[in-house]
This record gives sequence, structure tokens and C-alpha cells, in this order.
Amino acid sequence: MKVEIVLTGVGGQGVLTMASLLGRSAVRSGINVLVSEVHGMAQRGGSVKCTVRMGEINSPLIAKGSADCIVSTEPLEALREIEKANKDTVVLTDTNPVVPPSVVFEKVEYPDVDAILEEIKRNCKLYAIDANSLAKKAGDIISKNIVMLGALSALDILPFSHDTLLEEIRRSLPYKDINIRAFNLGREEILRRKNEER
Repeated sequence: MKVEIVLTGVGGQGVLTMASLLGRSAVRSGINVLVSEVHGMAQRGGSVKCTVRMGEINSPLIAKGSADCIVSTEPLEALREIEKANKDTVVLTDTNPVVPPSVVFEKVEYPDVDAILEEIKRNCKLYAIDANSLAKKAGDIISKNIVMLGALSALDILPFSHDTLLEEIRRSLPYKDINIRAFNLGREEILRRKNEER
């Protein structure tokens, strides 16, 4: 068994927290796991990327075309990681763009979100959700990363149960009620989409 997940987004969106929660959930489940982080300019609105590899693995790095899932808290960041995808990869992304300061200052145009999503869809299976709205519904937009984890838990990719991940969130994070609601809202959104596909 081998599960390879890319987590990506923009500094301040909780990507590192997502990686940590997945890693700890794997350890609690007795699953071999390696996590890596790349967050150079994240504090200035730059990209953040983590990889989580579980199972029969001996390196945290994910080769081109081998990711099982790309989870992104920002649509353009999902597209940046598309080289890690293959036709069977599931991409789960928030639909809300975060326009970096360089785009604003240099008067460069941020790409059309629909065009970004279409390009992702051309390469692999896409689930695009409005995680900002779900996080606000849960009680705080800062819980968007937990919405994304709840959504991920409904994709049948993780090698442990959604209850294991939810318990790790309860153990590790403050604002438990908000985070539990956020997780459940994200999970319910994907389960609803999957029912509609049947």
C-alpha cells in the first residue's frame, strides 16, 4: 500500500497544519509516513507545499505523475502542481483565488479561475469547492484548511478512517467546535457531489 498526497496553497492558509494532522493520524494508525515542507516566501503571500507519503515508502518526495491526490487551498497553486498528477489523480481545490502582491504591484492579471479549473479537469479528476463559504458557515474563515481535510476524508484515498483524522483535529487544535463543524461540512460537500455523480 502506498498513498501520495501533495498539499499546496499560500502562506497563512494552514497547509503545514494539514500535513501535520495527516502525518499524526497515520502514526496513530500504525502506518509508515513521511512528510516534507517547502515554504520559502510563504510569509509574504508565497506558495507553500507539503508532501505526505504513507505506506511502503522510504522518501518524502513525490515523483512527477505519481500523486494520488493534490489538495489545494488556492486554485492557481493546484495548477502549479499538476505535473505531479496523472489521469487517475484526484485534485481537490478551493475555488477562491488569493492574488499575490506581485500581481497587484506589477499590474499582471491573475488567470481566470474557470480557465484554471478547466485545465486541471483536462488532466485529472477535479473536485472544486467553495471552502471559504463552508469555513464561514462553520464559524471562522480560518478553518478553511480543516474544511479541505474533511473533503479529503470523503474521497476514499486516506489509509485511515475519517474518525481517526477528526480525533486528531480534536486533540491538536483549539476552537474544537468550529473545526469539527468545518471538517464535517467539507466531508458532506464531497459526499453530496459523489452521490450526484452516481
